[in-house]
Amino acid sequence: MRCAGEAAADRFAAVPLEERYVHARRFLPALLLLAGLCLAAPARAAEEDFAHWLAGLRQDALAQGIRPATLDRALTGLEPLPRVIELDRQQPETVVSYADYLRRVVSPERRDAAREQLAQNRALLDAVGRRYGVQPRFIVALWGIETTFGQVSGKFPVVASLATLAYDGRRSAFFRKELINALRIVDQDNVDPKDMMGSWAGAMGQSQFMPSSFLLYAVSYSGDGKRDIWHRREDVFASIANYLAQLGWRQGETWGRPVSLPQGLDPALIGPGVKKTLAQWRKLGLRRADGGMLPVAPIEASLLQPGGADGPAVLIYDNYRVLMKWNSSNYFATAVGLLADSME
Repeated sequence: MRCAGEAAADRFAAVPLEERYVHARRFLPALLLLAGLCLAAPARAAEEDFAHWLAGLRQDALAQGIRPATLDRALTGLEPLPRVIELDRQQPETVVSYADYLRRVVSPERRDAAREQLAQNRALLDAVGRRYGVQPRFIVALWGIETTFGQVSGKFPVVASLATLAYDGRRSAFFRKELINALRIVDQDNVDPKDMMGSWAGAMGQSQFMPSSFLLYAVSYSGDGKRDIWHRREDVFASIANYLAQLGWRQGETWGRPVSLPQGLDPALIGPGVKKTLAQWRKLGLRRADGGMLPVAPIEASLLQPGGADGPAVLIYDNYRVLMKWNSSNYFATAVGLLADSME
């Protein structure tokens, strides 16, 4: 149903451009009043709809064993965040090229900072690496790329962000599940909802775990039962390492390596579905990017060109596939590997 303000606006839009100034001076006050009347009713309806939706969510959470006191603590006074809706609906204007992505994400400044962080936290990182079987340089690389070594972890309240996206988002079912998981964290880990800060899409803390990942992989390094990926560096490192370890990380291997291709290589060999041993790739003429021979090791690898057929090539090992489970982007996984290599 259209209101009077909408109809008046349509009539005003139909006036020839050169006449609009005169009409505007005469009718603008009335138009503003009518527009305000049109907007007020939908705003009230939206508030009522969200309150009704939130009541349903509460019943769902209670049915899944979350305590009423937890829901009172986390949901009382909750309102949608307009900025989250705005960010969710924004579409990127340009596609970032592989080369531009690497220049930004694996910049000289970030490489220098990664080496400094590795040195400053060496004792803790070595201890975490031994416990979980993950090389410290990969822990630092993920920490650095996700949150610039804990400096940029997000300023949005996670419960409110997830509620906004579950109520109004493009992937409501996904975000509703993550919201229930966030409420479980409040319930089980006794985390104050006010301390659960993260990205607008609900990724939390210095490791940027979604609530489902937190429940599965976050750990208390000291064993005190409190998993704090917001403030305790030891929990951040241990949670990153545990995530990789649980998904099959191989401590004795790296992620892969940049390579140069021989002329005339069959394009059908390029892709994650083709696996060959390093010895087989050597026979086909692949070399290290610097021209050296590939290592002699009993490792299977796949050949990728993340930036397309005209871009650089990388051989990827099983650890690269683990990185893809963290973030299913070849750009991201390659950047983590290259940043880790810069710390060797």
